[in-house]
Amino acid sequence: MEERVQKILSRAGLGSRRACEELISAGRVRVNGNVAVLGSKADPQRDRIEVDGRPINLAEPLAYIAIYKPRGVISAAQSPDPRPTVRDLVPVPGHLYPVGRLDVDSEGLILLTNDGELANRLTHPRYGHEKEYRVLVARRPDETQLETWRRGVVLEDGYRTAPALVRVESLAGKGTWLRVIMREGKKRQIRETGSQIGLPVVKIIRLRIGTLQLGNLKPREWRHLGEAEVMALKEPMGLKGQPGKPQPRPAKAGVKPRQPGSRPKKSGEPARQARRTPEKGRRR
Repeated sequence: MEERVQKILSRAGLGSRRACEELISAGRVRVNGNVAVLGSKADPQRDRIEVDGRPINLAEPLAYIAIYKPRGVISAAQSPDPRPTVRDLVPVPGHLYPVGRLDVDSEGLILLTNDGELANRLTHPRYGHEKEYRVLVARRPDETQLETWRRGVVLEDGYRTAPALVRVESLAGKGTWLRVIMREGKKRQIRETGSQIGLPVVKIIRLRIGTLQLGNLKPREWRHLGEAEVMALKEPMGLKGQPGKPQPRPAKAGVKPRQPGSRPKKSGEPARQARRTPEKGRRR
């Protein structure tokens, strides 16, 4: 059965669907000797699909691993940087790619998987997937700074951050631990936001990606996800309704919603008079 090439590549463990689309756009993918383009389809059982001249392997068994990334470790499967990657910390065979990257100075939860469909759902902005952090800032914030962070700020490159949930968790000497929940993940966004509003960030620990919790994992520790955890991640990401489908508009204040099957009034048409039924057996 034919399907889009990027979906086949993703299922074969070559990254998220978006990452596989980049492989195709770069001309690195061939189907039966012909360079694939976005939109190309193939049958993995019948067609020869190659990436950089090497045939892809058939789909591996799906794997899902939660890991506590420590500081100083790179959030990548491989890197020219001599520092270790999260993949180096998990001695499990197969193609595993990080979902929910953290900068090298941050720590906390990362998901490693070869499930490209899930990786796409967890990282694509369309799904607005929540990520939760503990953030240590060097000062004690005032309410104005917290409200600014909650509303969103304009970063140095002109990008305006989306609204976030921010609350004070505890004091730490001259600094403060904050709890921050976001639905986006621009590179170094938390650090740049803190710098922009006068709250230098000292430490970042990610606690949650959607429904997946860091739990009791310590730095460098990892574990396989249970079936219930995987199923929860594949739910509609905590959003109302199915992602990508338009939701019904809320009724305006004071306007009674139209009942199913009723005919909407045409422009200029007088309102119908309520039909009166004769009263039976009325006593005088």
